[in-house]
Amino acid sequence: MRVSIFGTGYVGLVTGTCLAEVGHQVVCVDVDAAKVAGLRNGIIPIYEPGLEPMVKANHASGRLQFTTDAAEAIAHGEVVFIAVGTPPDEDGSADLKYVLAVARTIGRHLQRPLVVVDKSTVPVGTADRVRAAIAAELAARDVQVGFEVVSNPEFLKEGDAVADCMRPDRIVVGADSADAVAVMRRLYAPFNRNHDRFVVMDVRSAELTKYAANAMLATKISFMNEVANIAERVGADVEAVRKGIGSDPRIGWHFIYPGAGYGGSCFPKDVQALARTAQQHGYTAQLLEAVEAVNERQKGHLYELVQHHYDRGEDEGVRGKVFAVWGLAFKPNTDDMREASSRRLLEQLWEGGARVRAYDPEAMDEARRIFGERDDLVLCDSSQSALEGADALVVVTEWKEFRIPDFARLHASLGDAVVFDGRNLYEPAEVEAAGLAYYGIGRGRSLRVPAGHPA
Repeated sequence: MRVSIFGTGYVGLVTGTCLAEVGHQVVCVDVDAAKVAGLRNGIIPIYEPGLEPMVKANHASGRLQFTTDAAEAIAHGEVVFIAVGTPPDEDGSADLKYVLAVARTIGRHLQRPLVVVDKSTVPVGTADRVRAAIAAELAARDVQVGFEVVSNPEFLKEGDAVADCMRPDRIVVGADSADAVAVMRRLYAPFNRNHDRFVVMDVRSAELTKYAANAMLATKISFMNEVANIAERVGADVEAVRKGIGSDPRIGWHFIYPGAGYGGSCFPKDVQALARTAQQHGYTAQLLEAVEAVNERQKGHLYELVQHHYDRGEDEGVRGKVFAVWGLAFKPNTDDMREASSRRLLEQLWEGGARVRAYDPEAMDEARRIFGERDDLVLCDSSQSALEGADALVVVTEWKEFRIPDFARLHASLGDAVVFDGRNLYEPAEVEAAGLAYYGIGRGRSLRVPAGHPA
């Protein structure tokens, strides 16, 4: 099939590449001429494991093309995806200006019937607005061309996006006609062979499904962070609690790891957007607002632990201290620092008068772009070099290479012999046995009442 995709970010580029991989003829269009030129030359603007060789191979084969020419892309496609950004507006609701701009562009150039697919994460009712925008442009041209608008939300995890796209656990399609569903079944047939992954519903339900899924996952994270905060106050080990509740199949093991808060491009904005959608329809989504509030507070928790360790009353706390920070991306296997917990931590350390030596396996260029050159930040080329001259270590992102450090070496490297573990990667007893003070999330010295002691 001939497919056109507006947008070459995480969703558009991954989707387009995977569709080309199974044999479709795909054109990706973007307004950024430099990005398009880079993609044509094999320069991938995002880090996503496995994506680069697939882009290069499919571009070389001719199945995957990149252009800035919207008219050319629309003329090419039997199916046209809208996969542009929906950033949060000032009130937290999704800003649809890019989505609707694409819809108007489609209306200006549409010459024959096609299926328009909302791939971007959009509020309920967006398909109606896309349909109206296209129809208005057709009317202005005095042209009558049939088209369908379908909601097909993406469920791609950054860091696993290629695998999620090639082996989806479900393919959600919201459509108002059997013909549109049939087109989508044909498009996704290569991904749907060993069992039926199609979940067909009406358009509005599909739009709500994506927000509800992300909000549910975010809720699990915030809930576990609340439990960790309670554990710290009552002297319980949150890791033991996690094992105790995760063994219940109704709860499960996924997304019940406490930590320094969630970030990225999806969870924060989607929880906010769903809460604002509810608000716009006269309903206060108290749980969603609490999920967001807990996460916002949790992003400051690592620094609270730092303050607890250093603020002894007789000194200025962290002023003049040097902190090694392992991990800047909001999660492993990505260079994405949007809403990352590291950003809050670094700002708090700087405000306290501390200096930072930071390392991330993939996010160093992004960190340079965000923070620029500053005297209180050194971006290091390895986890070991980040330790040079450091007083303390803070682990923010759970990259695999951070999982099994040499604790004896850490003890020798860190002036104050203290580790703040924002992802509970380490066992408190093992770290303490090496002579290091250990603060986890709901573990170690973070407990205000020592484990096993009465409150």
